[in-house]
Amino acid sequence: MKKLLFFWNELKATFWFIPVLIILLSISLAIVFVYTDQIATFPRDGLGRFFFVSSVDSARSILSTISGAMIGVAGTVFSVTLVALTLASSQLGPRLIKNFMYVRLNQIVLGLYISTYLYCLIVLNTIQENPPHTFVPSLSILLAIIAAIANIILLIVFIHRIAVSIQADKVISDVSASISKQVKLLFPEKMGNETDSEKDLYVDDIMSEYSGVISVKCPKSGYLQYIDNKSLLDAVSGSEELFELHYRPGDYLIEGIEIGKLYTNEIRGKENLEKILFRFVIGKTKNPQQDLEFSIHQMVEIAARALSPGVNDPYTAIACINNLTATMCYLSQVTFPSKYRFDDKNELRIIADTLDFEGVLDASFNQIRQFSAGNTAVIIRLMEVLLIIYDIAAKESYKKSIEKHVKMTLNLGKESIKEKNDLEDLIKRSKKIMAE
Repeated sequence: MKKLLFFWNELKATFWFIPVLIILLSISLAIVFVYTDQIATFPRDGLGRFFFVSSVDSARSILSTISGAMIGVAGTVFSVTLVALTLASSQLGPRLIKNFMYVRLNQIVLGLYISTYLYCLIVLNTIQENPPHTFVPSLSILLAIIAAIANIILLIVFIHRIAVSIQADKVISDVSASISKQVKLLFPEKMGNETDSEKDLYVDDIMSEYSGVISVKCPKSGYLQYIDNKSLLDAVSGSEELFELHYRPGDYLIEGIEIGKLYTNEIRGKENLEKILFRFVIGKTKNPQQDLEFSIHQMVEIAARALSPGVNDPYTAIACINNLTATMCYLSQVTFPSKYRFDDKNELRIIADTLDFEGVLDASFNQIRQFSAGNTAVIIRLMEVLLIIYDIAAKESYKKSIEKHVKMTLNLGKESIKEKNDLEDLIKRSKKIMAE
């Protein structure tokens, strides 16, 4: 079921899915409203003359004008969208393109202009001028006029949205919001019953209870995008086996490489192995749904480009650091999932490759620190946020990981900061942790 949800989320991220649905809806509306015009009569005098068209020539003129304008504006919308994607890709990073594709407004705008054009064409084709069988679909034309007015307003909103969306601060804020949403969805999720203590767990003894070991090979090359956790646990539990997984979503797999080992007491056929492989989604690109590091790397990429000599924009890099700090502060107070997963009978069924706090901290700040050599403001800010995360961190192991980053940041400052006062400021901040 979750695997279907994965594909559904991917489908919604495409540029064509929502527009196609809107086009199908517009075709259905055209049929319904034309049929209503055939069986109903609408007043064309008094106030009715301001809303309902009675002349065949007027009807054709209105529909032709609206359809021509809509297809022209649709071309402009496509062009503006491509320009925005190009700017975002070249200035902030190519991996951000998918974020723009997820924006629902962009999809709706593209769909509405094309669907209004098709709607007008269908209604225009139903107009008849063969007395006494003259037919003017007045209600359908009224809907076309309303749609044209709405589309004009929507065009203004769209241009404003595009102008705002390509600003660095807005992009950083959107990526940060996506990361925050993702961490809150991923980490509460459990795959079976997890253990908080691994000291009394003798994994080697549990593995030795199984008579056979089957190597599970990767069927094709690509990125591991998604694992249907519950379904995989059910499949392994149903056969009373143990599955050791060597990779996690975001890793690149080579065809034929061992992605895991299946410990079993019976000989499993090819069909049974395929049931396990069916729980994995392998694609050509990375996907953020279960890969937290991918979303974090998007933010890191923005910071890295901002710190490049050709751009030299430390304020954008500091904005990235600030937003990553909010994520790390949240993660410093949660318990990361254990790699050992148990079924309802408290039997070990899956040994997963999981993220830990140190890994996420490294993904967030390692490259930013490496690219910030010589940039005093960024180095000092990096030290400040590490102190903030350290104060909030709930576990001693988390604090030790932060201390390691403090030492590396301090070493970088000693090597690259030339001004004595700035270096003393950095050392003074570091002592808040180093002295403890």
